[in-house]
Amino acid sequence: MSYSRTIAELESDLVALRTAAERAGTALACLFSSSDEFEAAVVRVRREQGAYRAQMRARHRLRAALVALIALVFVLF
Repeated sequence: MSYSRTIAELESDLVALRTAAERAGTALACLFSSSDEFEAAVVRVRREQGAYRAQMRARHRLRAALVALIALVFVLF
């Protein structure tokens, strides 16, 4: 049995093929060779944005305030 295709089916297949070819040309390759490399880049970017420093500064300020309070208590009593 032979299967004959209509012109509309051929045209729809050609449109789908052209669309797939266009999308294939815009596909992006992964910039990282491993997940470790990706995670290191994420951490580096977050550090540059100050994500980790802000927490450390807040902790240091809290510790400094507690030490000052304890010193004040010892001086007063």
